Amino acid sequence: MRHTDIAVVGGGLAGSTAAAMLGRAGVSAVLIDPHEKYPPDLRCEKISTSQIELLRKTGLAATTFRAGTRDRQIWTARFGYLIDKKPSHQFGILYHSLVNSIRDEIPAGVPQIHAKATAIATSTDRQIVTLSTGEEISARLVVLSSGLNIGLLHKLGIERRVTSKCHCITIAFDATPVGRAAFDFPALTYFSERPSDRAAYLTLFPVGDTMRANLFVYRDMDDPWLRQMRASPAEALHALFPKLRSFTGEFDVSGQMRIRPADLYVSAGHRQAGAVLVGDAFATSCPAAGTGTNKVFTDVERLCNAYIPDWLATPGMAADKIAAFYDDPLKQACDAWSDATAYHFRSVSIDDGLPWQARRWARFLGRRGQGVLRRLSGQDRAA
Repeated sequence: MRHTDIAVVGGGLAGSTAAAMLGRAGVSAVLIDPHEKYPPDLRCEKISTSQIELLRKTGLAATTFRAGTRDRQIWTARFGYLIDKKPSHQFGILYHSLVNSIRDEIPAGVPQIHAKATAIATSTDRQIVTLSTGEEISARLVVLSSGLNIGLLHKLGIERRVTSKCHCITIAFDATPVGRAAFDFPALTYFSERPSDRAAYLTLFPVGDTMRANLFVYRDMDDPWLRQMRASPAEALHALFPKLRSFTGEFDVSGQMRIRPADLYVSAGHRQAGAVLVGDAFATSCPAAGTGTNKVFTDVERLCNAYIPDWLATPGMAADKIAAFYDDPLKQACDAWSDATAYHFRSVSIDDGLPWQARRWARFLGRRGQGVLRRLSGQDRAA
């Protein structure tokens, strides 16, 4: 039996970041994930300014900067109007590239075990993780960063309460301009023109030499529009946003189109001895609101910097000890902000009542005013 202080189960963004941080701090840890290299997966594809600041706290920002593509400037548009040209420090990076770049920063002293965790036995002292290979790992604490996978959580009596089924659908693809070498903009965010579109926005941003597109819509998976989007994506997009063409011109959708629905859920029964949940294993976020990476980095930074060192300094791993992480004010504030933003963004995009119409026009006019001021002051140049 292998012995360690921390067993990290799940090697996505949360788990890989935790393993890298713990290894750099000299904590005895192992990372358990079936994939030697994280495979392509439709999740976060862009790191925003606020997420970069959180990433700096993990000590892993430099590797992300090397793997990502900085956009330097974002054009914002709606109703066919260019609202703003804003200097930007965002980085485009596909999720698997982000995860694998962080995995490369895991010190050699942290073993990466390529197997599935099939069972966990927890207690107030030590935890036993059984792997698909038959190996058993004894750890003082298990960090469950298993994402959407519910199997292990069910075995521990942890349930998920869905608060919004198919809250949002993400559609991702590569966009290639027709008849010219590149688009006119370095990056573009085009907001929905009508509530009846049941869409939030389309964002185009560079990833390497490719212009990547993420479209966020509020529809059901059996919506006929999705079938049209799969069959004739460029036509479906221009029908959805009739004035988008004035910015993009004609373009082809190239490469594989990925479509992923996202439920909002929260965990219940998770305050247990010996195991702690981070990232999507604890609760999901809305991709359109763009808060998921904030939640992951906040969870992992607070856990690895503020709690695990203290927990390891005293005997046992009782439930009341671990509860301190779930009650952390910064974590709770981030979770509450993420949840509120998910519902607000959906309502301001598709709700048709007069209050929401007023909010949409206020947002449009406010952003346009900011764009005018930025242009008059000469602050609209690329960063």
